[in-house]
Amino acid sequence: MSPIVGIDLGTTNSLIGAMDAGFPILLADADGERLTPSVVYFPQSGEPLVGRAAARMRAVDPAATVYSAKRFIGRRVGEDADDVSYALAGERGAPVRMRVREREFSPEEISALIVKKLRADAERALGGEVTRAVITVPAYFNDAQRQATKAAGELAGFTVERIVSEPTAAALAYGLDKLGDRAKIAVFDLGGGTFDISLLELSAGVFQVLATSGNTHLGGDDIDAALVAHLARAAGSVGEAASFPDAAVTSPRLREAAVTAKHRLSTESEAPIDLPFFSGDQNFSYLLTRAELEKLAQPIVEKTRAHCLRALADARLTPADLDDVILVGGQTRMPLVREFVRGIFQREPNVSQNPDEAVALGATIQAGILSGAVQNVVLLDVTPLSLGIETFGGLMNVIIPRNSTIPIKAGELFTNAVAGQSAMQITVLQGERELARDNWRLGEFELEFERAPKGQARVGVQFEIDANGILHVLARDTKTGAQKIVAMTSAVDVSDEAVEKMLEESLEHAFEDMSDRVFVEAKLKSDELLPAVRQALAQAGGELCADERTLIAQRVAEVESALATGAGQPLKRANTALDEATQRLATILIERAMRA
Repeated sequence: MSPIVGIDLGTTNSLIGAMDAGFPILLADADGERLTPSVVYFPQSGEPLVGRAAARMRAVDPAATVYSAKRFIGRRVGEDADDVSYALAGERGAPVRMRVREREFSPEEISALIVKKLRADAERALGGEVTRAVITVPAYFNDAQRQATKAAGELAGFTVERIVSEPTAAALAYGLDKLGDRAKIAVFDLGGGTFDISLLELSAGVFQVLATSGNTHLGGDDIDAALVAHLARAAGSVGEAASFPDAAVTSPRLREAAVTAKHRLSTESEAPIDLPFFSGDQNFSYLLTRAELEKLAQPIVEKTRAHCLRALADARLTPADLDDVILVGGQTRMPLVREFVRGIFQREPNVSQNPDEAVALGATIQAGILSGAVQNVVLLDVTPLSLGIETFGGLMNVIIPRNSTIPIKAGELFTNAVAGQSAMQITVLQGERELARDNWRLGEFELEFERAPKGQARVGVQFEIDANGILHVLARDTKTGAQKIVAMTSAVDVSDEAVEKMLEESLEHAFEDMSDRVFVEAKLKSDELLPAVRQALAQAGGELCADERTLIAQRVAEVESALATGAGQPLKRANTALDEATQRLATILIERAMRA
């Protein structure tokens, strides 16, 4: 059986590793480099270049060089635009595609070329065929993004054994499974294009994610863009040609110089930038200081604060409850980021591992767990948003709550709301609001069953989230055994800003939403109660005295009045009062039925 490799498919760089004699080893390419730039260059003819060779072409032929493809996985046209040198294609609302030399590619096709190159490097290093892999994704990747990542691995010829969250993999790499029982860990992961914060608890060799938050569209690329814009303004102030500033903004040379200077400023206080013949015969020189860079980066790094605080709140933890805070992702080398993390978590962050390699090492250890080379460690992840179905009245019925540990399987039994109903529409929802209309629809399908009186049919709905975080929905007629199983191959194709908005709105409208739910539930009861009471009154005849009929009529009027106002609690109280007023009426009809 071929070995299982671990792959960190990154925005900026990607890595691959394998277990060797019980130890995780990251595999180098033919040039001895472990980091493979996540860049693909398409020449006029011949096969695409991938990795370092492609990265060198970015300054020469930027329109034919695709980079940061991971930022577009699961994205739709019309969301926030990225400042990239290649063309993007697709109708508004359709998945983003890259257009290069009159051909279009999906982000997963670009990612597949990178993974295929990693696979070739691994086969050269290991001396044999490699067909099985574990691939990491940001913890906040939704189902569509996880599916696309899995598809990229399969396009490269891999059987993807597991999709693992990057922070969880990083915790393994740091050896946090060696900590004492009940250790709690924060993983702050700021890479080139994505940010995750995850809180984990270790107990008896089991990693359980307590809470996670993040933004799959926030990272070092944003700092690079801000720095390039800053340098372009500086270039414009010294340039004589009107086109000089415009050329500066899109110049691959300026971007390459900016990134190099940014890296130097992690260890130095200033970095000179010299670009001879930058625009025609004009040169550009600039002395960039760490203070300038930090001023530009501060607003971007600050965006991670809300995610950190939300994760702590979701896990019901304070910084004092944590045993360790680890840093992952190349951007965490920046002193500003380390100071920021120190301030939020009130402790010195753990920087014992190479932040660029930690995720790949963790993926390799997870591959070892699956192959049996590593034992006594288990990874448990969580789902970032609640999942459920729409029920009668337009309510969201949660089946798997937010932050539930996965893999997970949960279900409920539902019945028909209408007499003679012969099918049930299963609408799958994701979100945190009480009403179905305020959540996102992942998909829908119909299950047929035998016609039955109201409340007599029984349909079981089961949700299963597998170890890759992918949702499968089963609906079964318990009487006949007829069932349908649907894999939600595309979950919420929305921007991370929309995910954040969902969580914020769920808090902002919590009382209003609960009031709406109370009203809908009370209205459903009223809609059942009022016709039943009127029918019962007609059947009771002279067995009910005038005072009792008057009281019931008064209670009916109160229910109808509360229905008209749309207020949940008054309607709920009116329903209860009508219930109590009709107790003797119900008893009369039951006794009559028994005599008959």
